[in-house]
This record gives sequence, C-alpha cells and structure tokens, in this order.
Amino acid sequence: MQKETIKVPLALEFHEVQRPGEVMLPHTMICWPVHPVPMISKSFGSQCAVFSGLNIVRITIQNTVDSTSALVISGKNFQVPSERIPAGIYISVNVDSRRRWKSAISFVSSDESVVWGNSVTLSSHSSPALSVEIRASFELGRMFGSGEVVGRLRMPWNELLSHRHEPFDVSLPPVRGVHPSLKLKATIVQACNYQDDALFDLLLTERKLESLVDRKIARDTDAGHAQFVKYMRRKTVSHLKRAVDHFQSVLDQCPVSHPDHATALTNLACARLSGYIRNDVQDIDDTTSLFRDALALRPQPHPDHPLSLYNLARALNWCHFKKGTAADICEAAQLYHELLPLCPEGTYLRRIAAGNGVDDVISGCNDIPIDASDEGIHLRRVALELCPLGHPLRHGALNMLARAVQARFDQHGSIDDLDTSIQLYREAVSLCPEGHADRDPYLNNLADSLTSRFQHQDKPHDLDEAISLHEEALRLRPVGHNYRHYSLDNLGRALIAHFKERGDIDDITRAISLQREALTLRSPGHPHRDATLNNLAVALQTRYHTSHVSDDLDEAIDLYRECLRLTRLDHSKRHKCLFNLSSALCYRFTQTQQNEDVEEAITLCQQPLAALSSLHPDRHFSYWWLQEAYLSRYRILHDPADLPLAIENFRLASGHPTQGFPQRIITAYRWTVAAEQHDDGSALEAYNTCFDLLDGHLATRSSTISRREAAAAHHPVRSLPADAASCAIRRDNLRQAVELVEQGRGQQWTPVEDLESANPTLAHNYLELSKRVSNAAQSSATITDRAATDREEIEYRRLTRQWEAAVAEIRNLPAFSRFLLPPSYEDLQAAARQGPVIILIANLKILKDRFTRAIRDSSRMNPRESRTDLIVLLRIIWDQIMLPIVDVHEHVLKLQRRSRIWLCPTAAFTSIPLHAAHPFQTKPDRSGKEPCLEDLYICSYTPTLSALIRSRQLMKKRSVSPSFVAIGQGQPGAGKGKALLAVDSELEFVHKLVPATANRITISGDEATRAGALEALQQNTWVHLACHGKQDPEQPYDSHFVMRDEHLTLLDIMERHIPQAEFAFLSACHTAVGDEETPDEVIHLAAGLQFSGFKSVIGTLWEVDDAVAKHVVEAFYGYMFGDLKKGGVMDCTRAAWALNCATHAVKTKVPLEQRMVFVHIGV
Repeated sequence: MQKETIKVPLALEFHEVQRPGEVMLPHTMICWPVHPVPMISKSFGSQCAVFSGLNIVRITIQNTVDSTSALVISGKNFQVPSERIPAGIYISVNVDSRRRWKSAISFVSSDESVVWGNSVTLSSHSSPALSVEIRASFELGRMFGSGEVVGRLRMPWNELLSHRHEPFDVSLPPVRGVHPSLKLKATIVQACNYQDDALFDLLLTERKLESLVDRKIARDTDAGHAQFVKYMRRKTVSHLKRAVDHFQSVLDQCPVSHPDHATALTNLACARLSGYIRNDVQDIDDTTSLFRDALALRPQPHPDHPLSLYNLARALNWCHFKKGTAADICEAAQLYHELLPLCPEGTYLRRIAAGNGVDDVISGCNDIPIDASDEGIHLRRVALELCPLGHPLRHGALNMLARAVQARFDQHGSIDDLDTSIQLYREAVSLCPEGHADRDPYLNNLADSLTSRFQHQDKPHDLDEAISLHEEALRLRPVGHNYRHYSLDNLGRALIAHFKERGDIDDITRAISLQREALTLRSPGHPHRDATLNNLAVALQTRYHTSHVSDDLDEAIDLYRECLRLTRLDHSKRHKCLFNLSSALCYRFTQTQQNEDVEEAITLCQQPLAALSSLHPDRHFSYWWLQEAYLSRYRILHDPADLPLAIENFRLASGHPTQGFPQRIITAYRWTVAAEQHDDGSALEAYNTCFDLLDGHLATRSSTISRREAAAAHHPVRSLPADAASCAIRRDNLRQAVELVEQGRGQQWTPVEDLESANPTLAHNYLELSKRVSNAAQSSATITDRAATDREEIEYRRLTRQWEAAVAEIRNLPAFSRFLLPPSYEDLQAAARQGPVIILIANLKILKDRFTRAIRDSSRMNPRESRTDLIVLLRIIWDQIMLPIVDVHEHVLKLQRRSRIWLCPTAAFTSIPLHAAHPFQTKPDRSGKEPCLEDLYICSYTPTLSALIRSRQLMKKRSVSPSFVAIGQGQPGAGKGKALLAVDSELEFVHKLVPATANRITISGDEATRAGALEALQQNTWVHLACHGKQDPEQPYDSHFVMRDEHLTLLDIMERHIPQAEFAFLSACHTAVGDEETPDEVIHLAAGLQFSGFKSVIGTLWEVDDAVAKHVVEAFYGYMFGDLKKGGVMDCTRAAWALNCATHAVKTKVPLEQRMVFVHIGV
C-alpha cells in the first residue's frame, strides 16, 4: 500500500501536575476502567473530541512519598492484522497487576499514525516495567470488546529512564510485514498528594455489578477477532468458521434493541465478506444485508456512520466484481459519493475510500454498458464527482459521462445534451496530452460529437474542428492499429459534410477512399460494418449530386440496403439509414420515373416516425424527406393527393421546435416556393410561418445591427414581404396582404417605450435579457476557444428560455397581448385616420435601375437642359402606377384636392420618386397642363404603418417648449468629401427664418463634431442638418452624416431615445435611401431619426447640390413659419405642406432632379 507523504505522530503523554495546596502522596494515578466504556464523538474527523462515559478517577494506593515517571510516546506504521479498516486506535497501559489504563479512541491518519491527548500517572513501584498495548477499535461509538492488538511494548523502568529525558525510538514486532515504532521520552516527577478512597471503592463496586451477559459478549467478540486474525494470516477455513461462529453467537445475544446490535452485525459481515473475497464463502447477499442493517442503525451523525457506508460499499463492489450486477456497482458509487464528504482530508478512511475504493468503483462503472436513462447518467455524474481535479481516473469518468449524455441525445434529441457531451469530451482530451494512451479515442469521441452538432445546427467551425481532431486521431492509429477503422470511417463522414458545405471535390474523393478502406477493415461479421456501409453510401450519393454518374447512386442504394439488413430494428441510428435510402430512391425516381422507387421511399420515411419521440430532432428530417418524396411524385405523376401530403410535411418540418430558427426558416421558405409554384392554398400559411420564425429569430437580438445582420443572412427571404403581400392580393385577401407586408418590413424595429411607461420593471427585465441574449449570440461567434464557445452556446439557450418567459409575462398585460407579434389589420387601420396610405408592392428592379441612371445623367447636365429620360420615367410612374390610384381617390374615396396622402413603398419602390409622378401633358381642352401628383395631394412617406401610428401617438405626449438647432459642417476635413460652400449661408437664413421664441442656436465649424451633434439632437425638439450625408448600401447602420471629427452614424442616432423630438430637416445627400441587403426594410438616416423619436422628417433620395438646395430650404422655412407672425405655433405636421409649396415655388430656380430629391416622412 503506497504511503502518503504527510506524517502525523502518535503521541501518548504521561504526566502529573501538582495542584496548589495539595499534599503529594505516593502511587497516585489517573485510572480508566478496563471494561468497555461508551465513547461520545462530536464529529468524524481529525479534530474530533472524544470523551469517556465515566469521569477520570484518581486513586491513592499508599501514603509513602516516592517519585513517578512522566512519559511522552509517539508512534507510526500501525497495521491491523485482520486488514479491517479500524475506526480508531487506543492505548492500553498496565497500571499494576490488576488494572489497565485505556486512552480514548483516536482516528488513524492517512499515514497510519495516531495522536492522543489523554494523560496518566504511573508509579515505578507498582510494576517492574512499562507495559503498553496498542489496539485497533472498529467502533468510534460504544466499544465492543477489546479490539485487535496492533503492537506491544514491555520495557524496564531503568532502561526507559536511561535516555535522560531525550526522545528515543523503539521498534515493535512486525505486523503484515511492517514494523510499527514508538518514540518515547521519560522524566521523573513528584507523586500527587491526593486521596479519594471512596472513588476507588465506587469503581470496584461498579465492576462487580457489571452484567454477566455483557462480559460474555465482550469475551466472544474478542475470541471472534482472534480467530479472524488467524484466518487472515494462515488462510485456514477452520479459523474463519470459528470466527463466524463467535460473531454469530454475539449477534444472537444482541437483539435489535441491544445498543451493540449494529456492531455485532458489522463484525459478522466483515468476517463473511473476507471469506467471500477468498472464495471460502459462497453467499454474498446475506453479507450485504448485514451491512445494510448496520448502516440503518447508524444514521448520520452517528460516529460510525462513515465506516458503515464504506463497509457496505466495499461489499457491493466485490459483489459486482464477482457477479457483474450493474445495480451493485451503481449503489456502491452512490455510497462512496455520500461517504467522501464525511471523511476529512488526512484521515485513513479518506485515503482508503478516495483511493482504491473509488478506483474500484470507477472501474466497475466503466464495465457496465452505457445507459442513456436519467438514472444511468446520474450514475456517471456520481462517478465523475468521485474523481475531482487531479484524480488519475478523471479523464475516463468524463468520457463515460459524455458517452451517456450523447447517447441520450441520440435517443431524445435535446441539443443541450449534445453541448454537454462536447464540454465533457473537451476536458477529457485536455487531460490526455500527446503521448497519453487514451488520447486517440477521446479525440475521436469529441470530433464525432462536433460533427453531430454541425449536422443539427450548421455551424461551420464545428465541422472544421471535427476534421482536425479526426486527422490527429488517424495519425495516432497507423496501419495495423486495432481502432484505425473508427478514425477512417469518422474522418470520411466529416469530409462528406465538408464537401456539402464548401464544394471541394477533393473532400468527397478522399471521403470515399477512406470509407472504402474502413469497409475492408470491417469485413462481414464486424459489429460496425453497418455504419461504414451507410457512410460509404452517403459519400457516393453525395458525389452523384455533383457528377450525375448513375453508377454512384445505384451503388449507394445497394450499400444502404445491406446496411439495413445488418442494423438491428432497435438500433438508435437505424432511422438515419432509412432516411438515406429513401432520399436515394427519391432521386433515382426523378431520373427513371420508376414508381416502385418512390413508393419505397415514402414507406421508409414513415417507419421512423413510429419509433422517434415527438421531440426528437430527427423527426424534422423524416418530415423533410417525406415532402420531397410526395412532391417528386406529384411533379411526375400529377396525383392530386400527393400535393396536400407534401404540404403537410412541410408544415410539420418547419414547425418542429428542436431545429434552430435558421433551418426552419429555410424549410418554411421552401414551402412558400412549392406552394406558389403549384398554386396551393397553403401559400399564405407558409408565408406567415416564415415571418413568425423570422420574428422569433430576430426578436432575441437586442441591437439593431444584430437584427439587421441576422435578417440579411437569409438571402432567399429578402423579397418575402412583397412576395407574401402579392400572394394575398392574388387571393383577394387584402387584409392579410397589409398584415404580411407590415410584418415582413418591421422586424428590425422593436420600440418598447410604451412598455417602459406601463411597467418599467418588465421593460427593464426584457431589455436586459435581450441584451444578454444578443451578447451571448455574438460572443459565441467570435470566441476562438472552442470550449468557451460551447459554454457560451449553452448559456445562450438558457438565456433564450428566460427571454421567452419574459415575453410571455409581458403579453399577459392587458394592453400588450401582441407584444413582439405582428400587428393585426384592425391595429394598422389607425395609420389611415388622417388620410389614405398607399402600400406599393411590385418587383420593379428594371425601373429602379433606369431611374438611377437618369438621375446620374441629369446631375451632370446644365440646369437649362431638358431632363428627357427623367421626364419619360416620371410619366411611366404616373400612367402605370399613380394614375389608377388617383382615380380611386377622386371617384371612389372622393378625396379632396390638396389632402394629405402617405406612400408606403416596398422593395424597389423605396428608391423610386413616386411623389414626383407627372403626366407632363396638356389638358384635352388646352386650358393648361394636366396636374401632377403633388398638384393634387400633399405627399408624405412612411417606412411602415406602425412607424406612422407610433409617431402620431408620441405627438399627443408633447410636453416641452420647442427649441431649434441648426447643425452645419461645410468643411469636413481631408478625405471626408469636398467643401460645401453654401452651408454657412444656409445656416444664416435658417436662423433668420426660425422664430426667436424657439430658443434657436447654431452649431457649425469646429463645434459641429459627432459628440456635439448628438448632444444637440437630444436637447432640442427641432433640428436642421446641413452637411455631407452618406448611405452605406452594405452596412446601412454605418450610414452617416459627416462631422468635423467623426461620423455621426445611423446607429448613433437610433441608440438615442428622444421622445420629445419633433422635426428634422436633413439637408444632406442620400438620407432617405434604403438598404440593398434588406430592401423591404427601410433602413436609412431619415427613418432612423423617426425611429429615435422625430415625428416629422425631411430627407433626400440622392445627392444634393448645396448651391441650389438652399433655395428649397429657404422657401420651405418661409412657408413653415410664415403664419407664426399671426400668432401661430411651431407645428411639425405642416412640414409636408411646406415642402410641397416650396418645391412648387422654386421651379424656375432649381432643376427637376433637385426639386424631386426632397421627401417628407412621418406625420
């Protein structure tokens, strides 16, 4: 048995102290009775205080004054002859021929040494020599018998005193091949002058009254111990039988009510267990029952509870070792898990339990099959907790727990289980550096889990890491290695996935080569041949999709069939082979049109649905391949019954909650495509599903940038709002068309001001959780430490669940039942209360591109030149788009001229100047020009209906006096654009036109910085900005106004909540042009100001010439504030009318494209 490095001395101190006023008498001693004395322990540990059940007794033998010896003794290397684990060690010292003194029982340290703190005084006249016995006790509580002798010493007094007060070592006879030793020290002291004959008489009386039964029990127990020691030394069964007989006799004399019943049970069980270990006793069940009964009688905090736990755990461990019963090792592990916290560091029991005991349990647990049940995983967690950091078996316990958790993922599909297994495998690999014998299997297991997660969550970095790990494992398994076939198969599988992701033909070529080599190593009869057959088939089918060589597909189908023949019906991954064969047959059906292929494909996909749990993630793939099969058959055979079946499986696949939002969004989008292609009535449902999934995907992103990036990542769904609304219009469902276009275009705008007013606590909780969810999502994408990334992703899902609970709580509020849900048509109708709102839906990219060229060409012309191309395009807008709308307004709605109307463009319409639609023709009666749209109505724009409604609601809450700031930057600095020479003059006349009552200020030159502009925006209700403006088509939130030092970005503006803001005039370029990545989301500078709180905004669609734009600005403010001299008030709702008047007023001064450039947004 390996020794620990820490040594704790065994100390026995003999001394005598004179009390003040006492007369010293000879032969005075401290005496403990020889018969068993109950001991009381406060706690189990090296600091445990043990007290005798009787008081210390001083006895005077004679009245002759004499000297006595004071001794200090320490010892080490004590061994128990029977090899039992002692509860403690005590000292027994001969006082005289009739009496022995016993110390308290003290714990054995991990180095097999003991410390005592008791004292006794001995007289050299009472005996010729010092006689000491060191004994092991198997009880810390009430002691039963005298225990086992672990060492004896007899030394004459003169030899003891010859060392002259110096410590010296004494070696004792060996026990189990180890020599115990004592360190002694002797001194001469005066005897005590103390007399108490009554106490000695009391002790004698007590011994006479001792029960004859108890004395017989003690003798039988000691006899049993003696026979048991002989059995352990000589290995003779007769001694074991005698020991068992003695212990059984003791048990018979100690009924259940007897205080020593548990001790009797334990002694008998220990003897029987040793016989069982040596094959001298055949039955183990009775033995474990004895240990169980003893443990039940010693509940915590009984001082012998820890040792009873150990005894039962040891018995169960041996039971498992010999019988292989999984339940025994499981219970043993649980007992050790309970025992270790009760064993303080440095104790012998801790050393044994945490050493060989735990090692045996871990080995036993590793021998039993992986169990994915909650009980099985609990066992593996217990085993891991038995192996703290630094334990030599920790890596194995981590691996076994990871395998169990991954097996549960295979059965039930919780992605949290997969993440957990990856975390555990990572730690196991980290504990096995290069050269470690277990490194290659752990690399393989980690890589396999990462590949599985890639298949379910489509994260490329998981696949890249898996391939790297598989490559390293394969290098560690050269040709001839017993497990090389594992690495060949798994690396090939990862390369297939990599080829599907990146399209590198070398990947699929090497994958097929690796799989073929693995198949040769897994010849017929190999237990894993079915897996390689499946994986090789997948590789060939994958190559078929690129090469279209039918031989690859045919071979793949043959391999799938052989795989299914070899795979058990209850195999956890059988359904994957069914899916694969079904998909291959479906592809072959589209080529050969053999009906039996598609019939079999459908049958194969239906089989797993009966076996997989309702929340298993692979049900999604079953639904997916079923719709593929039904849709393929419908396209070729045109059976009308197949289309509804395909649609139903689209519905089930897109709604399956175990898949992430991105995968389900793509599924729903494919559903919309199929439904539109085949004119199926589920198209609108498909669009709604897609929008709902997008809402869920984006709503957890707390920042506007993260929402935009998440939306832009789904390239196929960019035109979804317009497509969905068009679908609804074709089906005469105009209400739903309005709801769909609004839902699709408002996903990146999530104001919570109303919630903050109604319930600040819930609003704060929602915003905080949204921020944490968003940060977790983004941090997991940027962390390079893969283990840290795994932890972040688990945290992300935990936070997402909390976020969903917070949203549900908000929706329970009376006015927030549709919080983060798309607004209903009834809610959206409020947008038209002050005038009609025209939503424009169409794909006009060609017309948009023509406008872009015409505007660019016009800007290069002389102001007096005719803008022919531009005029043609404006006439097209009038004739084909706006004239039918005007006819409805005039003849159906009876809308009066010069009324307000709002334009809500989508897709390419967002970049077309709809407000400038013009017939450019004379009236039939030659009485003048036909009116254009702006002659008839006051036109405004709104990015969404909700934005317009929200601005009007905020208008009702105005509570501050108007203040006006003009911000201009005509000298932006090197590299930031040309100088704008007209800016200063523009600021001057704006300052003059704004009424003095508006607390007007001007910021320009060096003061017009990013920070200064932001502060001015927050502190003023009216703003005029004259500077360079830049729309970033790729990163719209980086669109900006050019200031002196840094850019004032759209994100800067949107992150400021300015509810008191009213009006902004953006006399800058490109302030009302949207985003190319998400064209149906109007993300531009003007919309950003509106989102921040400005109710009325004037922006620009393209580049502004500051030299001519000042004419529009001057005219606008003239109309805007013209009535204030008559006692009017500053009213931002006049902005649309004032802009309309201004553009009419400057026709002779400003070219057409510079008049059209200004648009009004908002109220």
